[in-house]
Amino acid sequence: MFNEKMYALGSKRSTIREIFEYAKTRSAEIGADKVFDFSIGNPSVPAPDAVNEEIVRQVNQTPSVVLHGYTSAQGDKGVRDTIAANYTRRFGVALSGDDLYMTCGAAASLTVSLHALINDGDEVIVFAPFFPEYRVFVENAGAKLTVLQSDEKTLLPDFNALEKALNPKVKAVLINSPNNPSGVVYDEKTMQTLCDMLKAKSNEYGKPVFLISDEPYRELIYDETTKVPCPMAYYDNVLVCYSYSKSLSLPGERIGYIAVCPKAENAKAIYAAVCGAGRALGFVCAPALFQRVAAACDGMTADLSVYKRNRDLLYNALTSYGFTCVYPDGAFYLFMKAAEEDAKAFCERAKKYELLFVNGADFGCAGWVRIAYCVQTEQIERALPLFKQLAEEYGL
Repeated sequence: MFNEKMYALGSKRSTIREIFEYAKTRSAEIGADKVFDFSIGNPSVPAPDAVNEEIVRQVNQTPSVVLHGYTSAQGDKGVRDTIAANYTRRFGVALSGDDLYMTCGAAASLTVSLHALINDGDEVIVFAPFFPEYRVFVENAGAKLTVLQSDEKTLLPDFNALEKALNPKVKAVLINSPNNPSGVVYDEKTMQTLCDMLKAKSNEYGKPVFLISDEPYRELIYDETTKVPCPMAYYDNVLVCYSYSKSLSLPGERIGYIAVCPKAENAKAIYAAVCGAGRALGFVCAPALFQRVAAACDGMTADLSVYKRNRDLLYNALTSYGFTCVYPDGAFYLFMKAAEEDAKAFCERAKKYELLFVNGADFGCAGWVRIAYCVQTEQIERALPLFKQLAEEYGL
C-alpha cells in the first residue's frame, strides 16, 4: 500500500527534531525561560541588513512575473556567473557559472550530488562524528555508508583507517568542515594528506574517488589563525555542496548550490549528471527571489561575534567545571564528553536541570553529546549554574 522504507523515515523524527519538539512542549508547561534547549542548529543571529535591503530592492525593481517566475532548471545564469566569479576571486579556483547548480539548500545539494555519482553497490566513506542525515542521503542514493572513527583527541580523520577502508567500490569520501557536530576544522595539512591519498587511490584504481565537501559552515570561523582550505585547490575530483542557511542566517529560505570542479575527470558529464539528478528528484529551479539575494550577498555573513562570544563563554565555563570538550574552531556546536559511559543516560539526567542536548551516538560517536550554542547569550549565562550543578552531581 505504501513504501515501507519511506514510512520508517517519516513515522519517526530524527533525535534532534524529537528534542526540539520536547523543548516546545516543556516550554508550554513551565515557561520558555526555564528550558535551555541546545539541540538544534537554528541560527540565532539576524541576517545581515544587506539581505533585507536586497529583498526590498528586488521587489521594487524587478517585475513580479520575472522575480517570481521560473529560472533555468540549474538556476539563473546571471546568479551562477556572479557566484562563480566570487568563488574564483576568494579561493583562487577558476569556476564559471556553468560549473554551478543552484539548489534548495545543503540537503538538496548533497542528495543531488550523491544521486549524480552513485551506482548500486558503490560505497561512500564518512568520518565520525558526522551529520546523521548523511546515512539517509547515501543509502537512498543506493550506496553503502562506511563510517570511520576519527582521531580520539583531535576528531580529525584517521588516515590509517582510511587507507584500510579505501577500495575500488568507494565512489566518494564525504567530509564536513567546519564540522557538525564538533566544530573541528580540517587544516591545510589534513586537506593535503586527504587529497593526496585520494589522488593516489584514483590512479591505482584507474577511476576517480570523488571528494564531496559539505560546506554550510564554511564562513563560521572565529579565530584569525583558522583557515578553511578550499578542497578544489588540492584535488580535482571534487564537488562542493554549499548552503547560505548558516552564513546568512537563512535556514528557512532553502538556498544553496553545487559546484563541480572544472578539472574533475569528465567534469561536463558530471555536471550533466547533476542536472539529471536534480530533474529526477524534482530539485529544479531553486527559489528565484533567493537565488538573486544569494548572488548579491554571497560572501557576507551575519554577526559572527555573537557566536564567538557564546563559544568562548560556554567552552571556558564547561572545561572549568571539569567537562571534557573539543575546542571548536568553527560552526556553532560544542562536542562534550558525557560524564558517564552512557551518553543517553547523561542526557536524561541533564533534563532534570532542563538542559537539552543531543546524544553523540546519533553522530557516530558514543559517549559524547552535542551542544548547539547558536542561542541567545543570555540563555547560556542562565544555564551555566545548571551545568555546574550537573558537573557537581557527577563529582567532576
